[in-house]
Amino acid sequence: MADIFLTNTLTRKKEKFKPINRKEVKIYTCGPTVYRDIHIGNLRSYLMADILKRVLLYNGFSVKHIKNITDVGHMRSDPTTSRLRGASETAAFDPVIAEALKKGKTPHEIAKEYTKKFRDDEKALNILPADNFPKATEHITEMIELTKGLIEKGLAYETNGTVYYNVKKFKNYGQLSGNTLDKMDKLLEAVRVSSESDKKKSVDFALWKKADEGHILQWDSPWGKGYPGWHIECSAMSMKHLGDHFDIHTGGEDNIFPHHENEIAQSEGSTGKPFVNIWLHGGWLLIDSKKMARREGETFTISEIVEKGYNPLSFRYLTLMAHYRSRLNFSWDSLKQAETTLNNLYRWVSGLGQGFGDKNKKDTSDFEQNFLEAINDDMDMPKALDIVWQLTKSDVDDDSKLKSLLKFDKVLGLDIQNAEQMEVKNISDRITKIEIEKLLKERKSAREKDDFKLSDKIRDEIKAKGYEVVDSKDGQKLKRIIN
Repeated sequence: MADIFLTNTLTRKKEKFKPINRKEVKIYTCGPTVYRDIHIGNLRSYLMADILKRVLLYNGFSVKHIKNITDVGHMRSDPTTSRLRGASETAAFDPVIAEALKKGKTPHEIAKEYTKKFRDDEKALNILPADNFPKATEHITEMIELTKGLIEKGLAYETNGTVYYNVKKFKNYGQLSGNTLDKMDKLLEAVRVSSESDKKKSVDFALWKKADEGHILQWDSPWGKGYPGWHIECSAMSMKHLGDHFDIHTGGEDNIFPHHENEIAQSEGSTGKPFVNIWLHGGWLLIDSKKMARREGETFTISEIVEKGYNPLSFRYLTLMAHYRSRLNFSWDSLKQAETTLNNLYRWVSGLGQGFGDKNKKDTSDFEQNFLEAINDDMDMPKALDIVWQLTKSDVDDDSKLKSLLKFDKVLGLDIQNAEQMEVKNISDRITKIEIEKLLKERKSAREKDDFKLSDKIRDEIKAKGYEVVDSKDGQKLKRIIN
């Protein structure tokens, strides 16, 4: 089995991947907070996790992948981390509850609605589904037990129904993010917010929050009625489904602090042993060189991409064009360029056997070896794409090329096997689906009225736009004209 190298945020080094168990690699991905559509900045992180999973499968590993659903406990703002990250200090409130109140629905209804939308978005991007999508609300018992254990070990304390993690009791705090306690003390010296004035130290974070009267989501606990903090859920769910020690934890770079730092403190504080071997973080998706985030005021969703006539896989291709750790600037022009390139690949594949098959060389082993080395070198997808295009231009015969391309697509996830249909779907010269469908409907109507002169005229219009209409027993079908 070939060596795989990944950049570990914990050690800040590119390391050779050594699975805990050769038979199965265990991965945990921080999933979405389900109260509105997931924006494409978040989805870039899930695409990174998908490529990781595909690379491991390509190398012959079995993978167990867990991706949580946060349906309670994710505070909209935390005074401590807001100050550290330069964000404004707004009132802390669970966004799922906020959306439920806004729409006159229950939190469960909101979570169910946006979980489905999230799963649909992942499907549109051809992201392999996780093996399990555990929900925070289904793991309250585990969170309470984990919190109780941390109190018993002297790592947490209860004050007026709220339980805080005593950060200074965990000696390795800051090892992931570099936010050491001395730096944090200086930054947070003056941070005191009335709702959290019962902390011993400003750097401490909530494991369990006392519920105010009328709070929609609350559960009984040894400390009274309350609800979990954000960080405790991932420690509880990951350890339940993957064990106390597993291989890889993924997320966006904004998860490094405080979320993943706090996960380490909770989990290792509880078990007394290493939590995760490799922490893998993807770079931000930017707009005009600023992070795509709702608090920045501008985000885009997969639905908006589709509404503008783009194939969602064009966004997938765009993310493959940059290394997962680098920051990627998104614009509609960059998406258009990515779609044009992707369509060229679809067009090339759908044209195989139409004049491209006169090559004699059949050996693609060099290309396959180079592709393997690229994906195993910290998931170097830009290099992997370059090898794909080198193969298309080589003197290898069509059948061999196609076999290798289909093999490569197990990692790329671009649905190359359906290239002809994808090419028609995308319409690379930016003719919208509505325009194409309108012409086809008009032609169908003309044929039904035996107006073949009009039918031929519409067919010629479509041909001038680069598509041939093929009449079959199943109706009209489009085929891209290969120049």
